Parts: sequence; structure tokens; C-alpha cells
Amino acid sequence: MRLTTTAFPDGGPIPGEFTFAVIDPAAHVRLSSNRNPDFAWQDVPAGTRSLALICHDPDVPSRGDDVNKEGRIVPASLPRVDFHHWVLIDLPPTMSSIARAAHSDGVIARGKPGPKAPGGGRHGINDYTGWFADDKDMSGNYYGYDGPCPPWNDAIPHRYVFTLYALDVPELGVGGTFSGPQALSAMQGHILAQAAVSGRFTLNPSVEL
Repeated sequence: MRLTTTAFPDGGPIPGEFTFAVIDPAAHVRLSSNRNPDFAWQDVPAGTRSLALICHDPDVPSRGDDVNKEGRIVPASLPRVDFHHWVLIDLPPTMSSIARAAHSDGVIARGKPGPKAPGGGRHGINDYTGWFADDKDMSGNYYGYDGPCPPWNDAIPHRYVFTLYALDVPELGVGGTFSGPQALSAMQGHILAQAAVSGRFTLNPSVEL
């Protein structure tokens, strides 16, 4: 199975069109277009009954002590954890592509509606749900895709991995406001094949991609 995108080269920089925020010289960051990248896939194995697409960042700081604070840097040595940006499941096996901006086009305060996804399937909540939980203007359930927004003072660029899974079940056994880890747990024992593409992004102007 093969997954491709025209939005960025595999392993290369992700353009601001597909991110939650971009660099602002005066305020560090500003909100961006937040469009989902386009994807196409082929060679789905026989027996596939549904597809799932998950995007995660494995480079999120495990502690927030220094995150986005003036005069401080998030050190490269800090242990990192996963942050899920997109959880899309129960896609029909006949589907072969997702259009650019079909699932996200702009930042929506308090999150986009769900779980029903455009063109079929179900969206889980991404990890901005927890990130904004204590923000009175932004708190809510963030369904679908919301793009990269790493700390503007992080010493390392972040990787964003988009993985397509071919599954042997028509629906995953998760409901309600399910998360990325819950969807991945439900997939265990049902994955026929998987394929991935990745990109890199930073909001720190002193870090090279």
C-alpha cells in the first residue's frame, strides 16, 4: 500500500497553508489557514473493509515548564510524547483520496463539529481538545484535522506523521469523543497494511528544517 500527498515532500517542510499557526515576527505566532493536506493511496490489500487515517506528532514536550515562555528554550534533551492532530476512521474501502481543505479550512474556536466526517467515516477528537481545556475562549471538542503548532521556543523541529491503515473490520469499536490512542488500540489485530508520509515544521525562527 502506498500513501502520497502533493502538499509537501515526504520528510520535507510542511507549508503554513496546512498548519494551525505560522511565525509572526512581532507576536511569535499567528493563526494560519489550517487546511488539511490532500492524500491519495493505492494498492489497498484484498479483504480491506475500512480505512483509517491518523496524524500524530511524536516530538511534543513531555513537560510544559518552558513551553512558549519568554527567555526560555524547550531543550532538545527533554523526553517527547505523542500529540494527535487528526483521527479519521471507518472510511469506505472504495475511497482512494482526500481533497485538500475538505476536512479543515481555517481555525475554528472551540473545535469543528463531529464525529461525522465529510465524505464518510468518523472523526475522533484531536489533542487540541486537552490543550485548550482551560482556555475560556477556545475550550471544546476538536474533531477532525487541526494542523501543527509546536512551541515557538522549542529547540527541535517537530515531525508530523500521517499514517493510513487498511483494516479487516467495517467499523472500529469506539464511540463518542474517542481519541487517537483509543482508535489505535481498537485497531490492534485488525491491521492488514499501513503506509505513511511525514513532514516537518517549526515555529522557532532559529531552528532549521
